[in-house]
Amino acid sequence: MIEPFVEAQKREGVISYGLSSYGYDMRVGDRFKVAQVGSGSVMDPKRAAPEAFIDVQTDTFVEIPPHGIALGQSVEYFRIPRNVVTITFGKSTYARCGLVINITPFEPEWEGFVTMEISNTTPFPARVYANEGIAQVLFLESDEVCEVSYADRKGKYQGQSAITLGKL
Repeated sequence: MIEPFVEAQKREGVISYGLSSYGYDMRVGDRFKVAQVGSGSVMDPKRAAPEAFIDVQTDTFVEIPPHGIALGQSVEYFRIPRNVVTITFGKSTYARCGLVINITPFEPEWEGFVTMEISNTTPFPARVYANEGIAQVLFLESDEVCEVSYADRKGKYQGQSAITLGKL
């Protein structure tokens, strides 16, 4: 269901990731799309604005401008069973720095790398560390399989392999 899977929580010198008490702490990878102020773009959920973002690849960290956003991609690839849905929350380490991690539920039979939105709510630049923990995924298992899964609906974000902007 998760590749690569880390069986025990890794913590030493990094923001923790791996199997946790009731979920899995996923990592953000080393690729980001950072929104640029002054690009002349409008954030429109019906029309993606790729020109509003610059691509950043880093081995260490990315800085998100004050009140800015970035998109990141998970290190882990998820394959969600037909009787499971997830809820994801940002790690408290980032929340205490004013960073909000927004990830929508992984629906039954969704699979792919996760595209996440990282918002800096502070008036200061904020760092996000590549290849370290960013959010905890909680898995909710139903006693029945869903009638129509994300795969059945041919969901538009199925199998995403890169940071994916909004689609209509």
